Amino acid sequence: QVQLVESGGGLVQAGGSLRLSCTASGRTFSSYAMGWFRQAPGKEREFVAQISWSGGSAYYADSVKDRFTISRDNAKNTVYLRMNNLKPEDTAVYYCARIVLGTADYWGQGTQVTVSS
Repeated sequence: QVQLVESGGGLVQAGGSLRLSCTASGRTFSSYAMGWFRQAPGKEREFVAQISWSGGSAYYADSVKDRFTISRDNAKNTVYLRMNNLKPEDTAVYYCARIVLGTADYWGQGTQVTVSS
């Protein structure tokens, strides 16, 4: 069983920054890709970013490219999402997930990010 716990969400003004963290239980964290997703009110959950097991490759949704950066520290079992130049449309609950063969199989409980205009 894998547990993922997100933190770092909050209320920020447009143009501001936040860093989300997701810490995983277990000893296999470094073997898997990890991802961040988000769900805004009334919308479906959408992909935000993904990072390979080694941290050597990262992929982003077009809507966050050049503003968000995903990274990981395998020694700390933690994946991060640095979010810069936040916009009101980035308001959502952000979830981290473990990625196996392109599919998220474990999810965190989510952390709320609210961007005011």
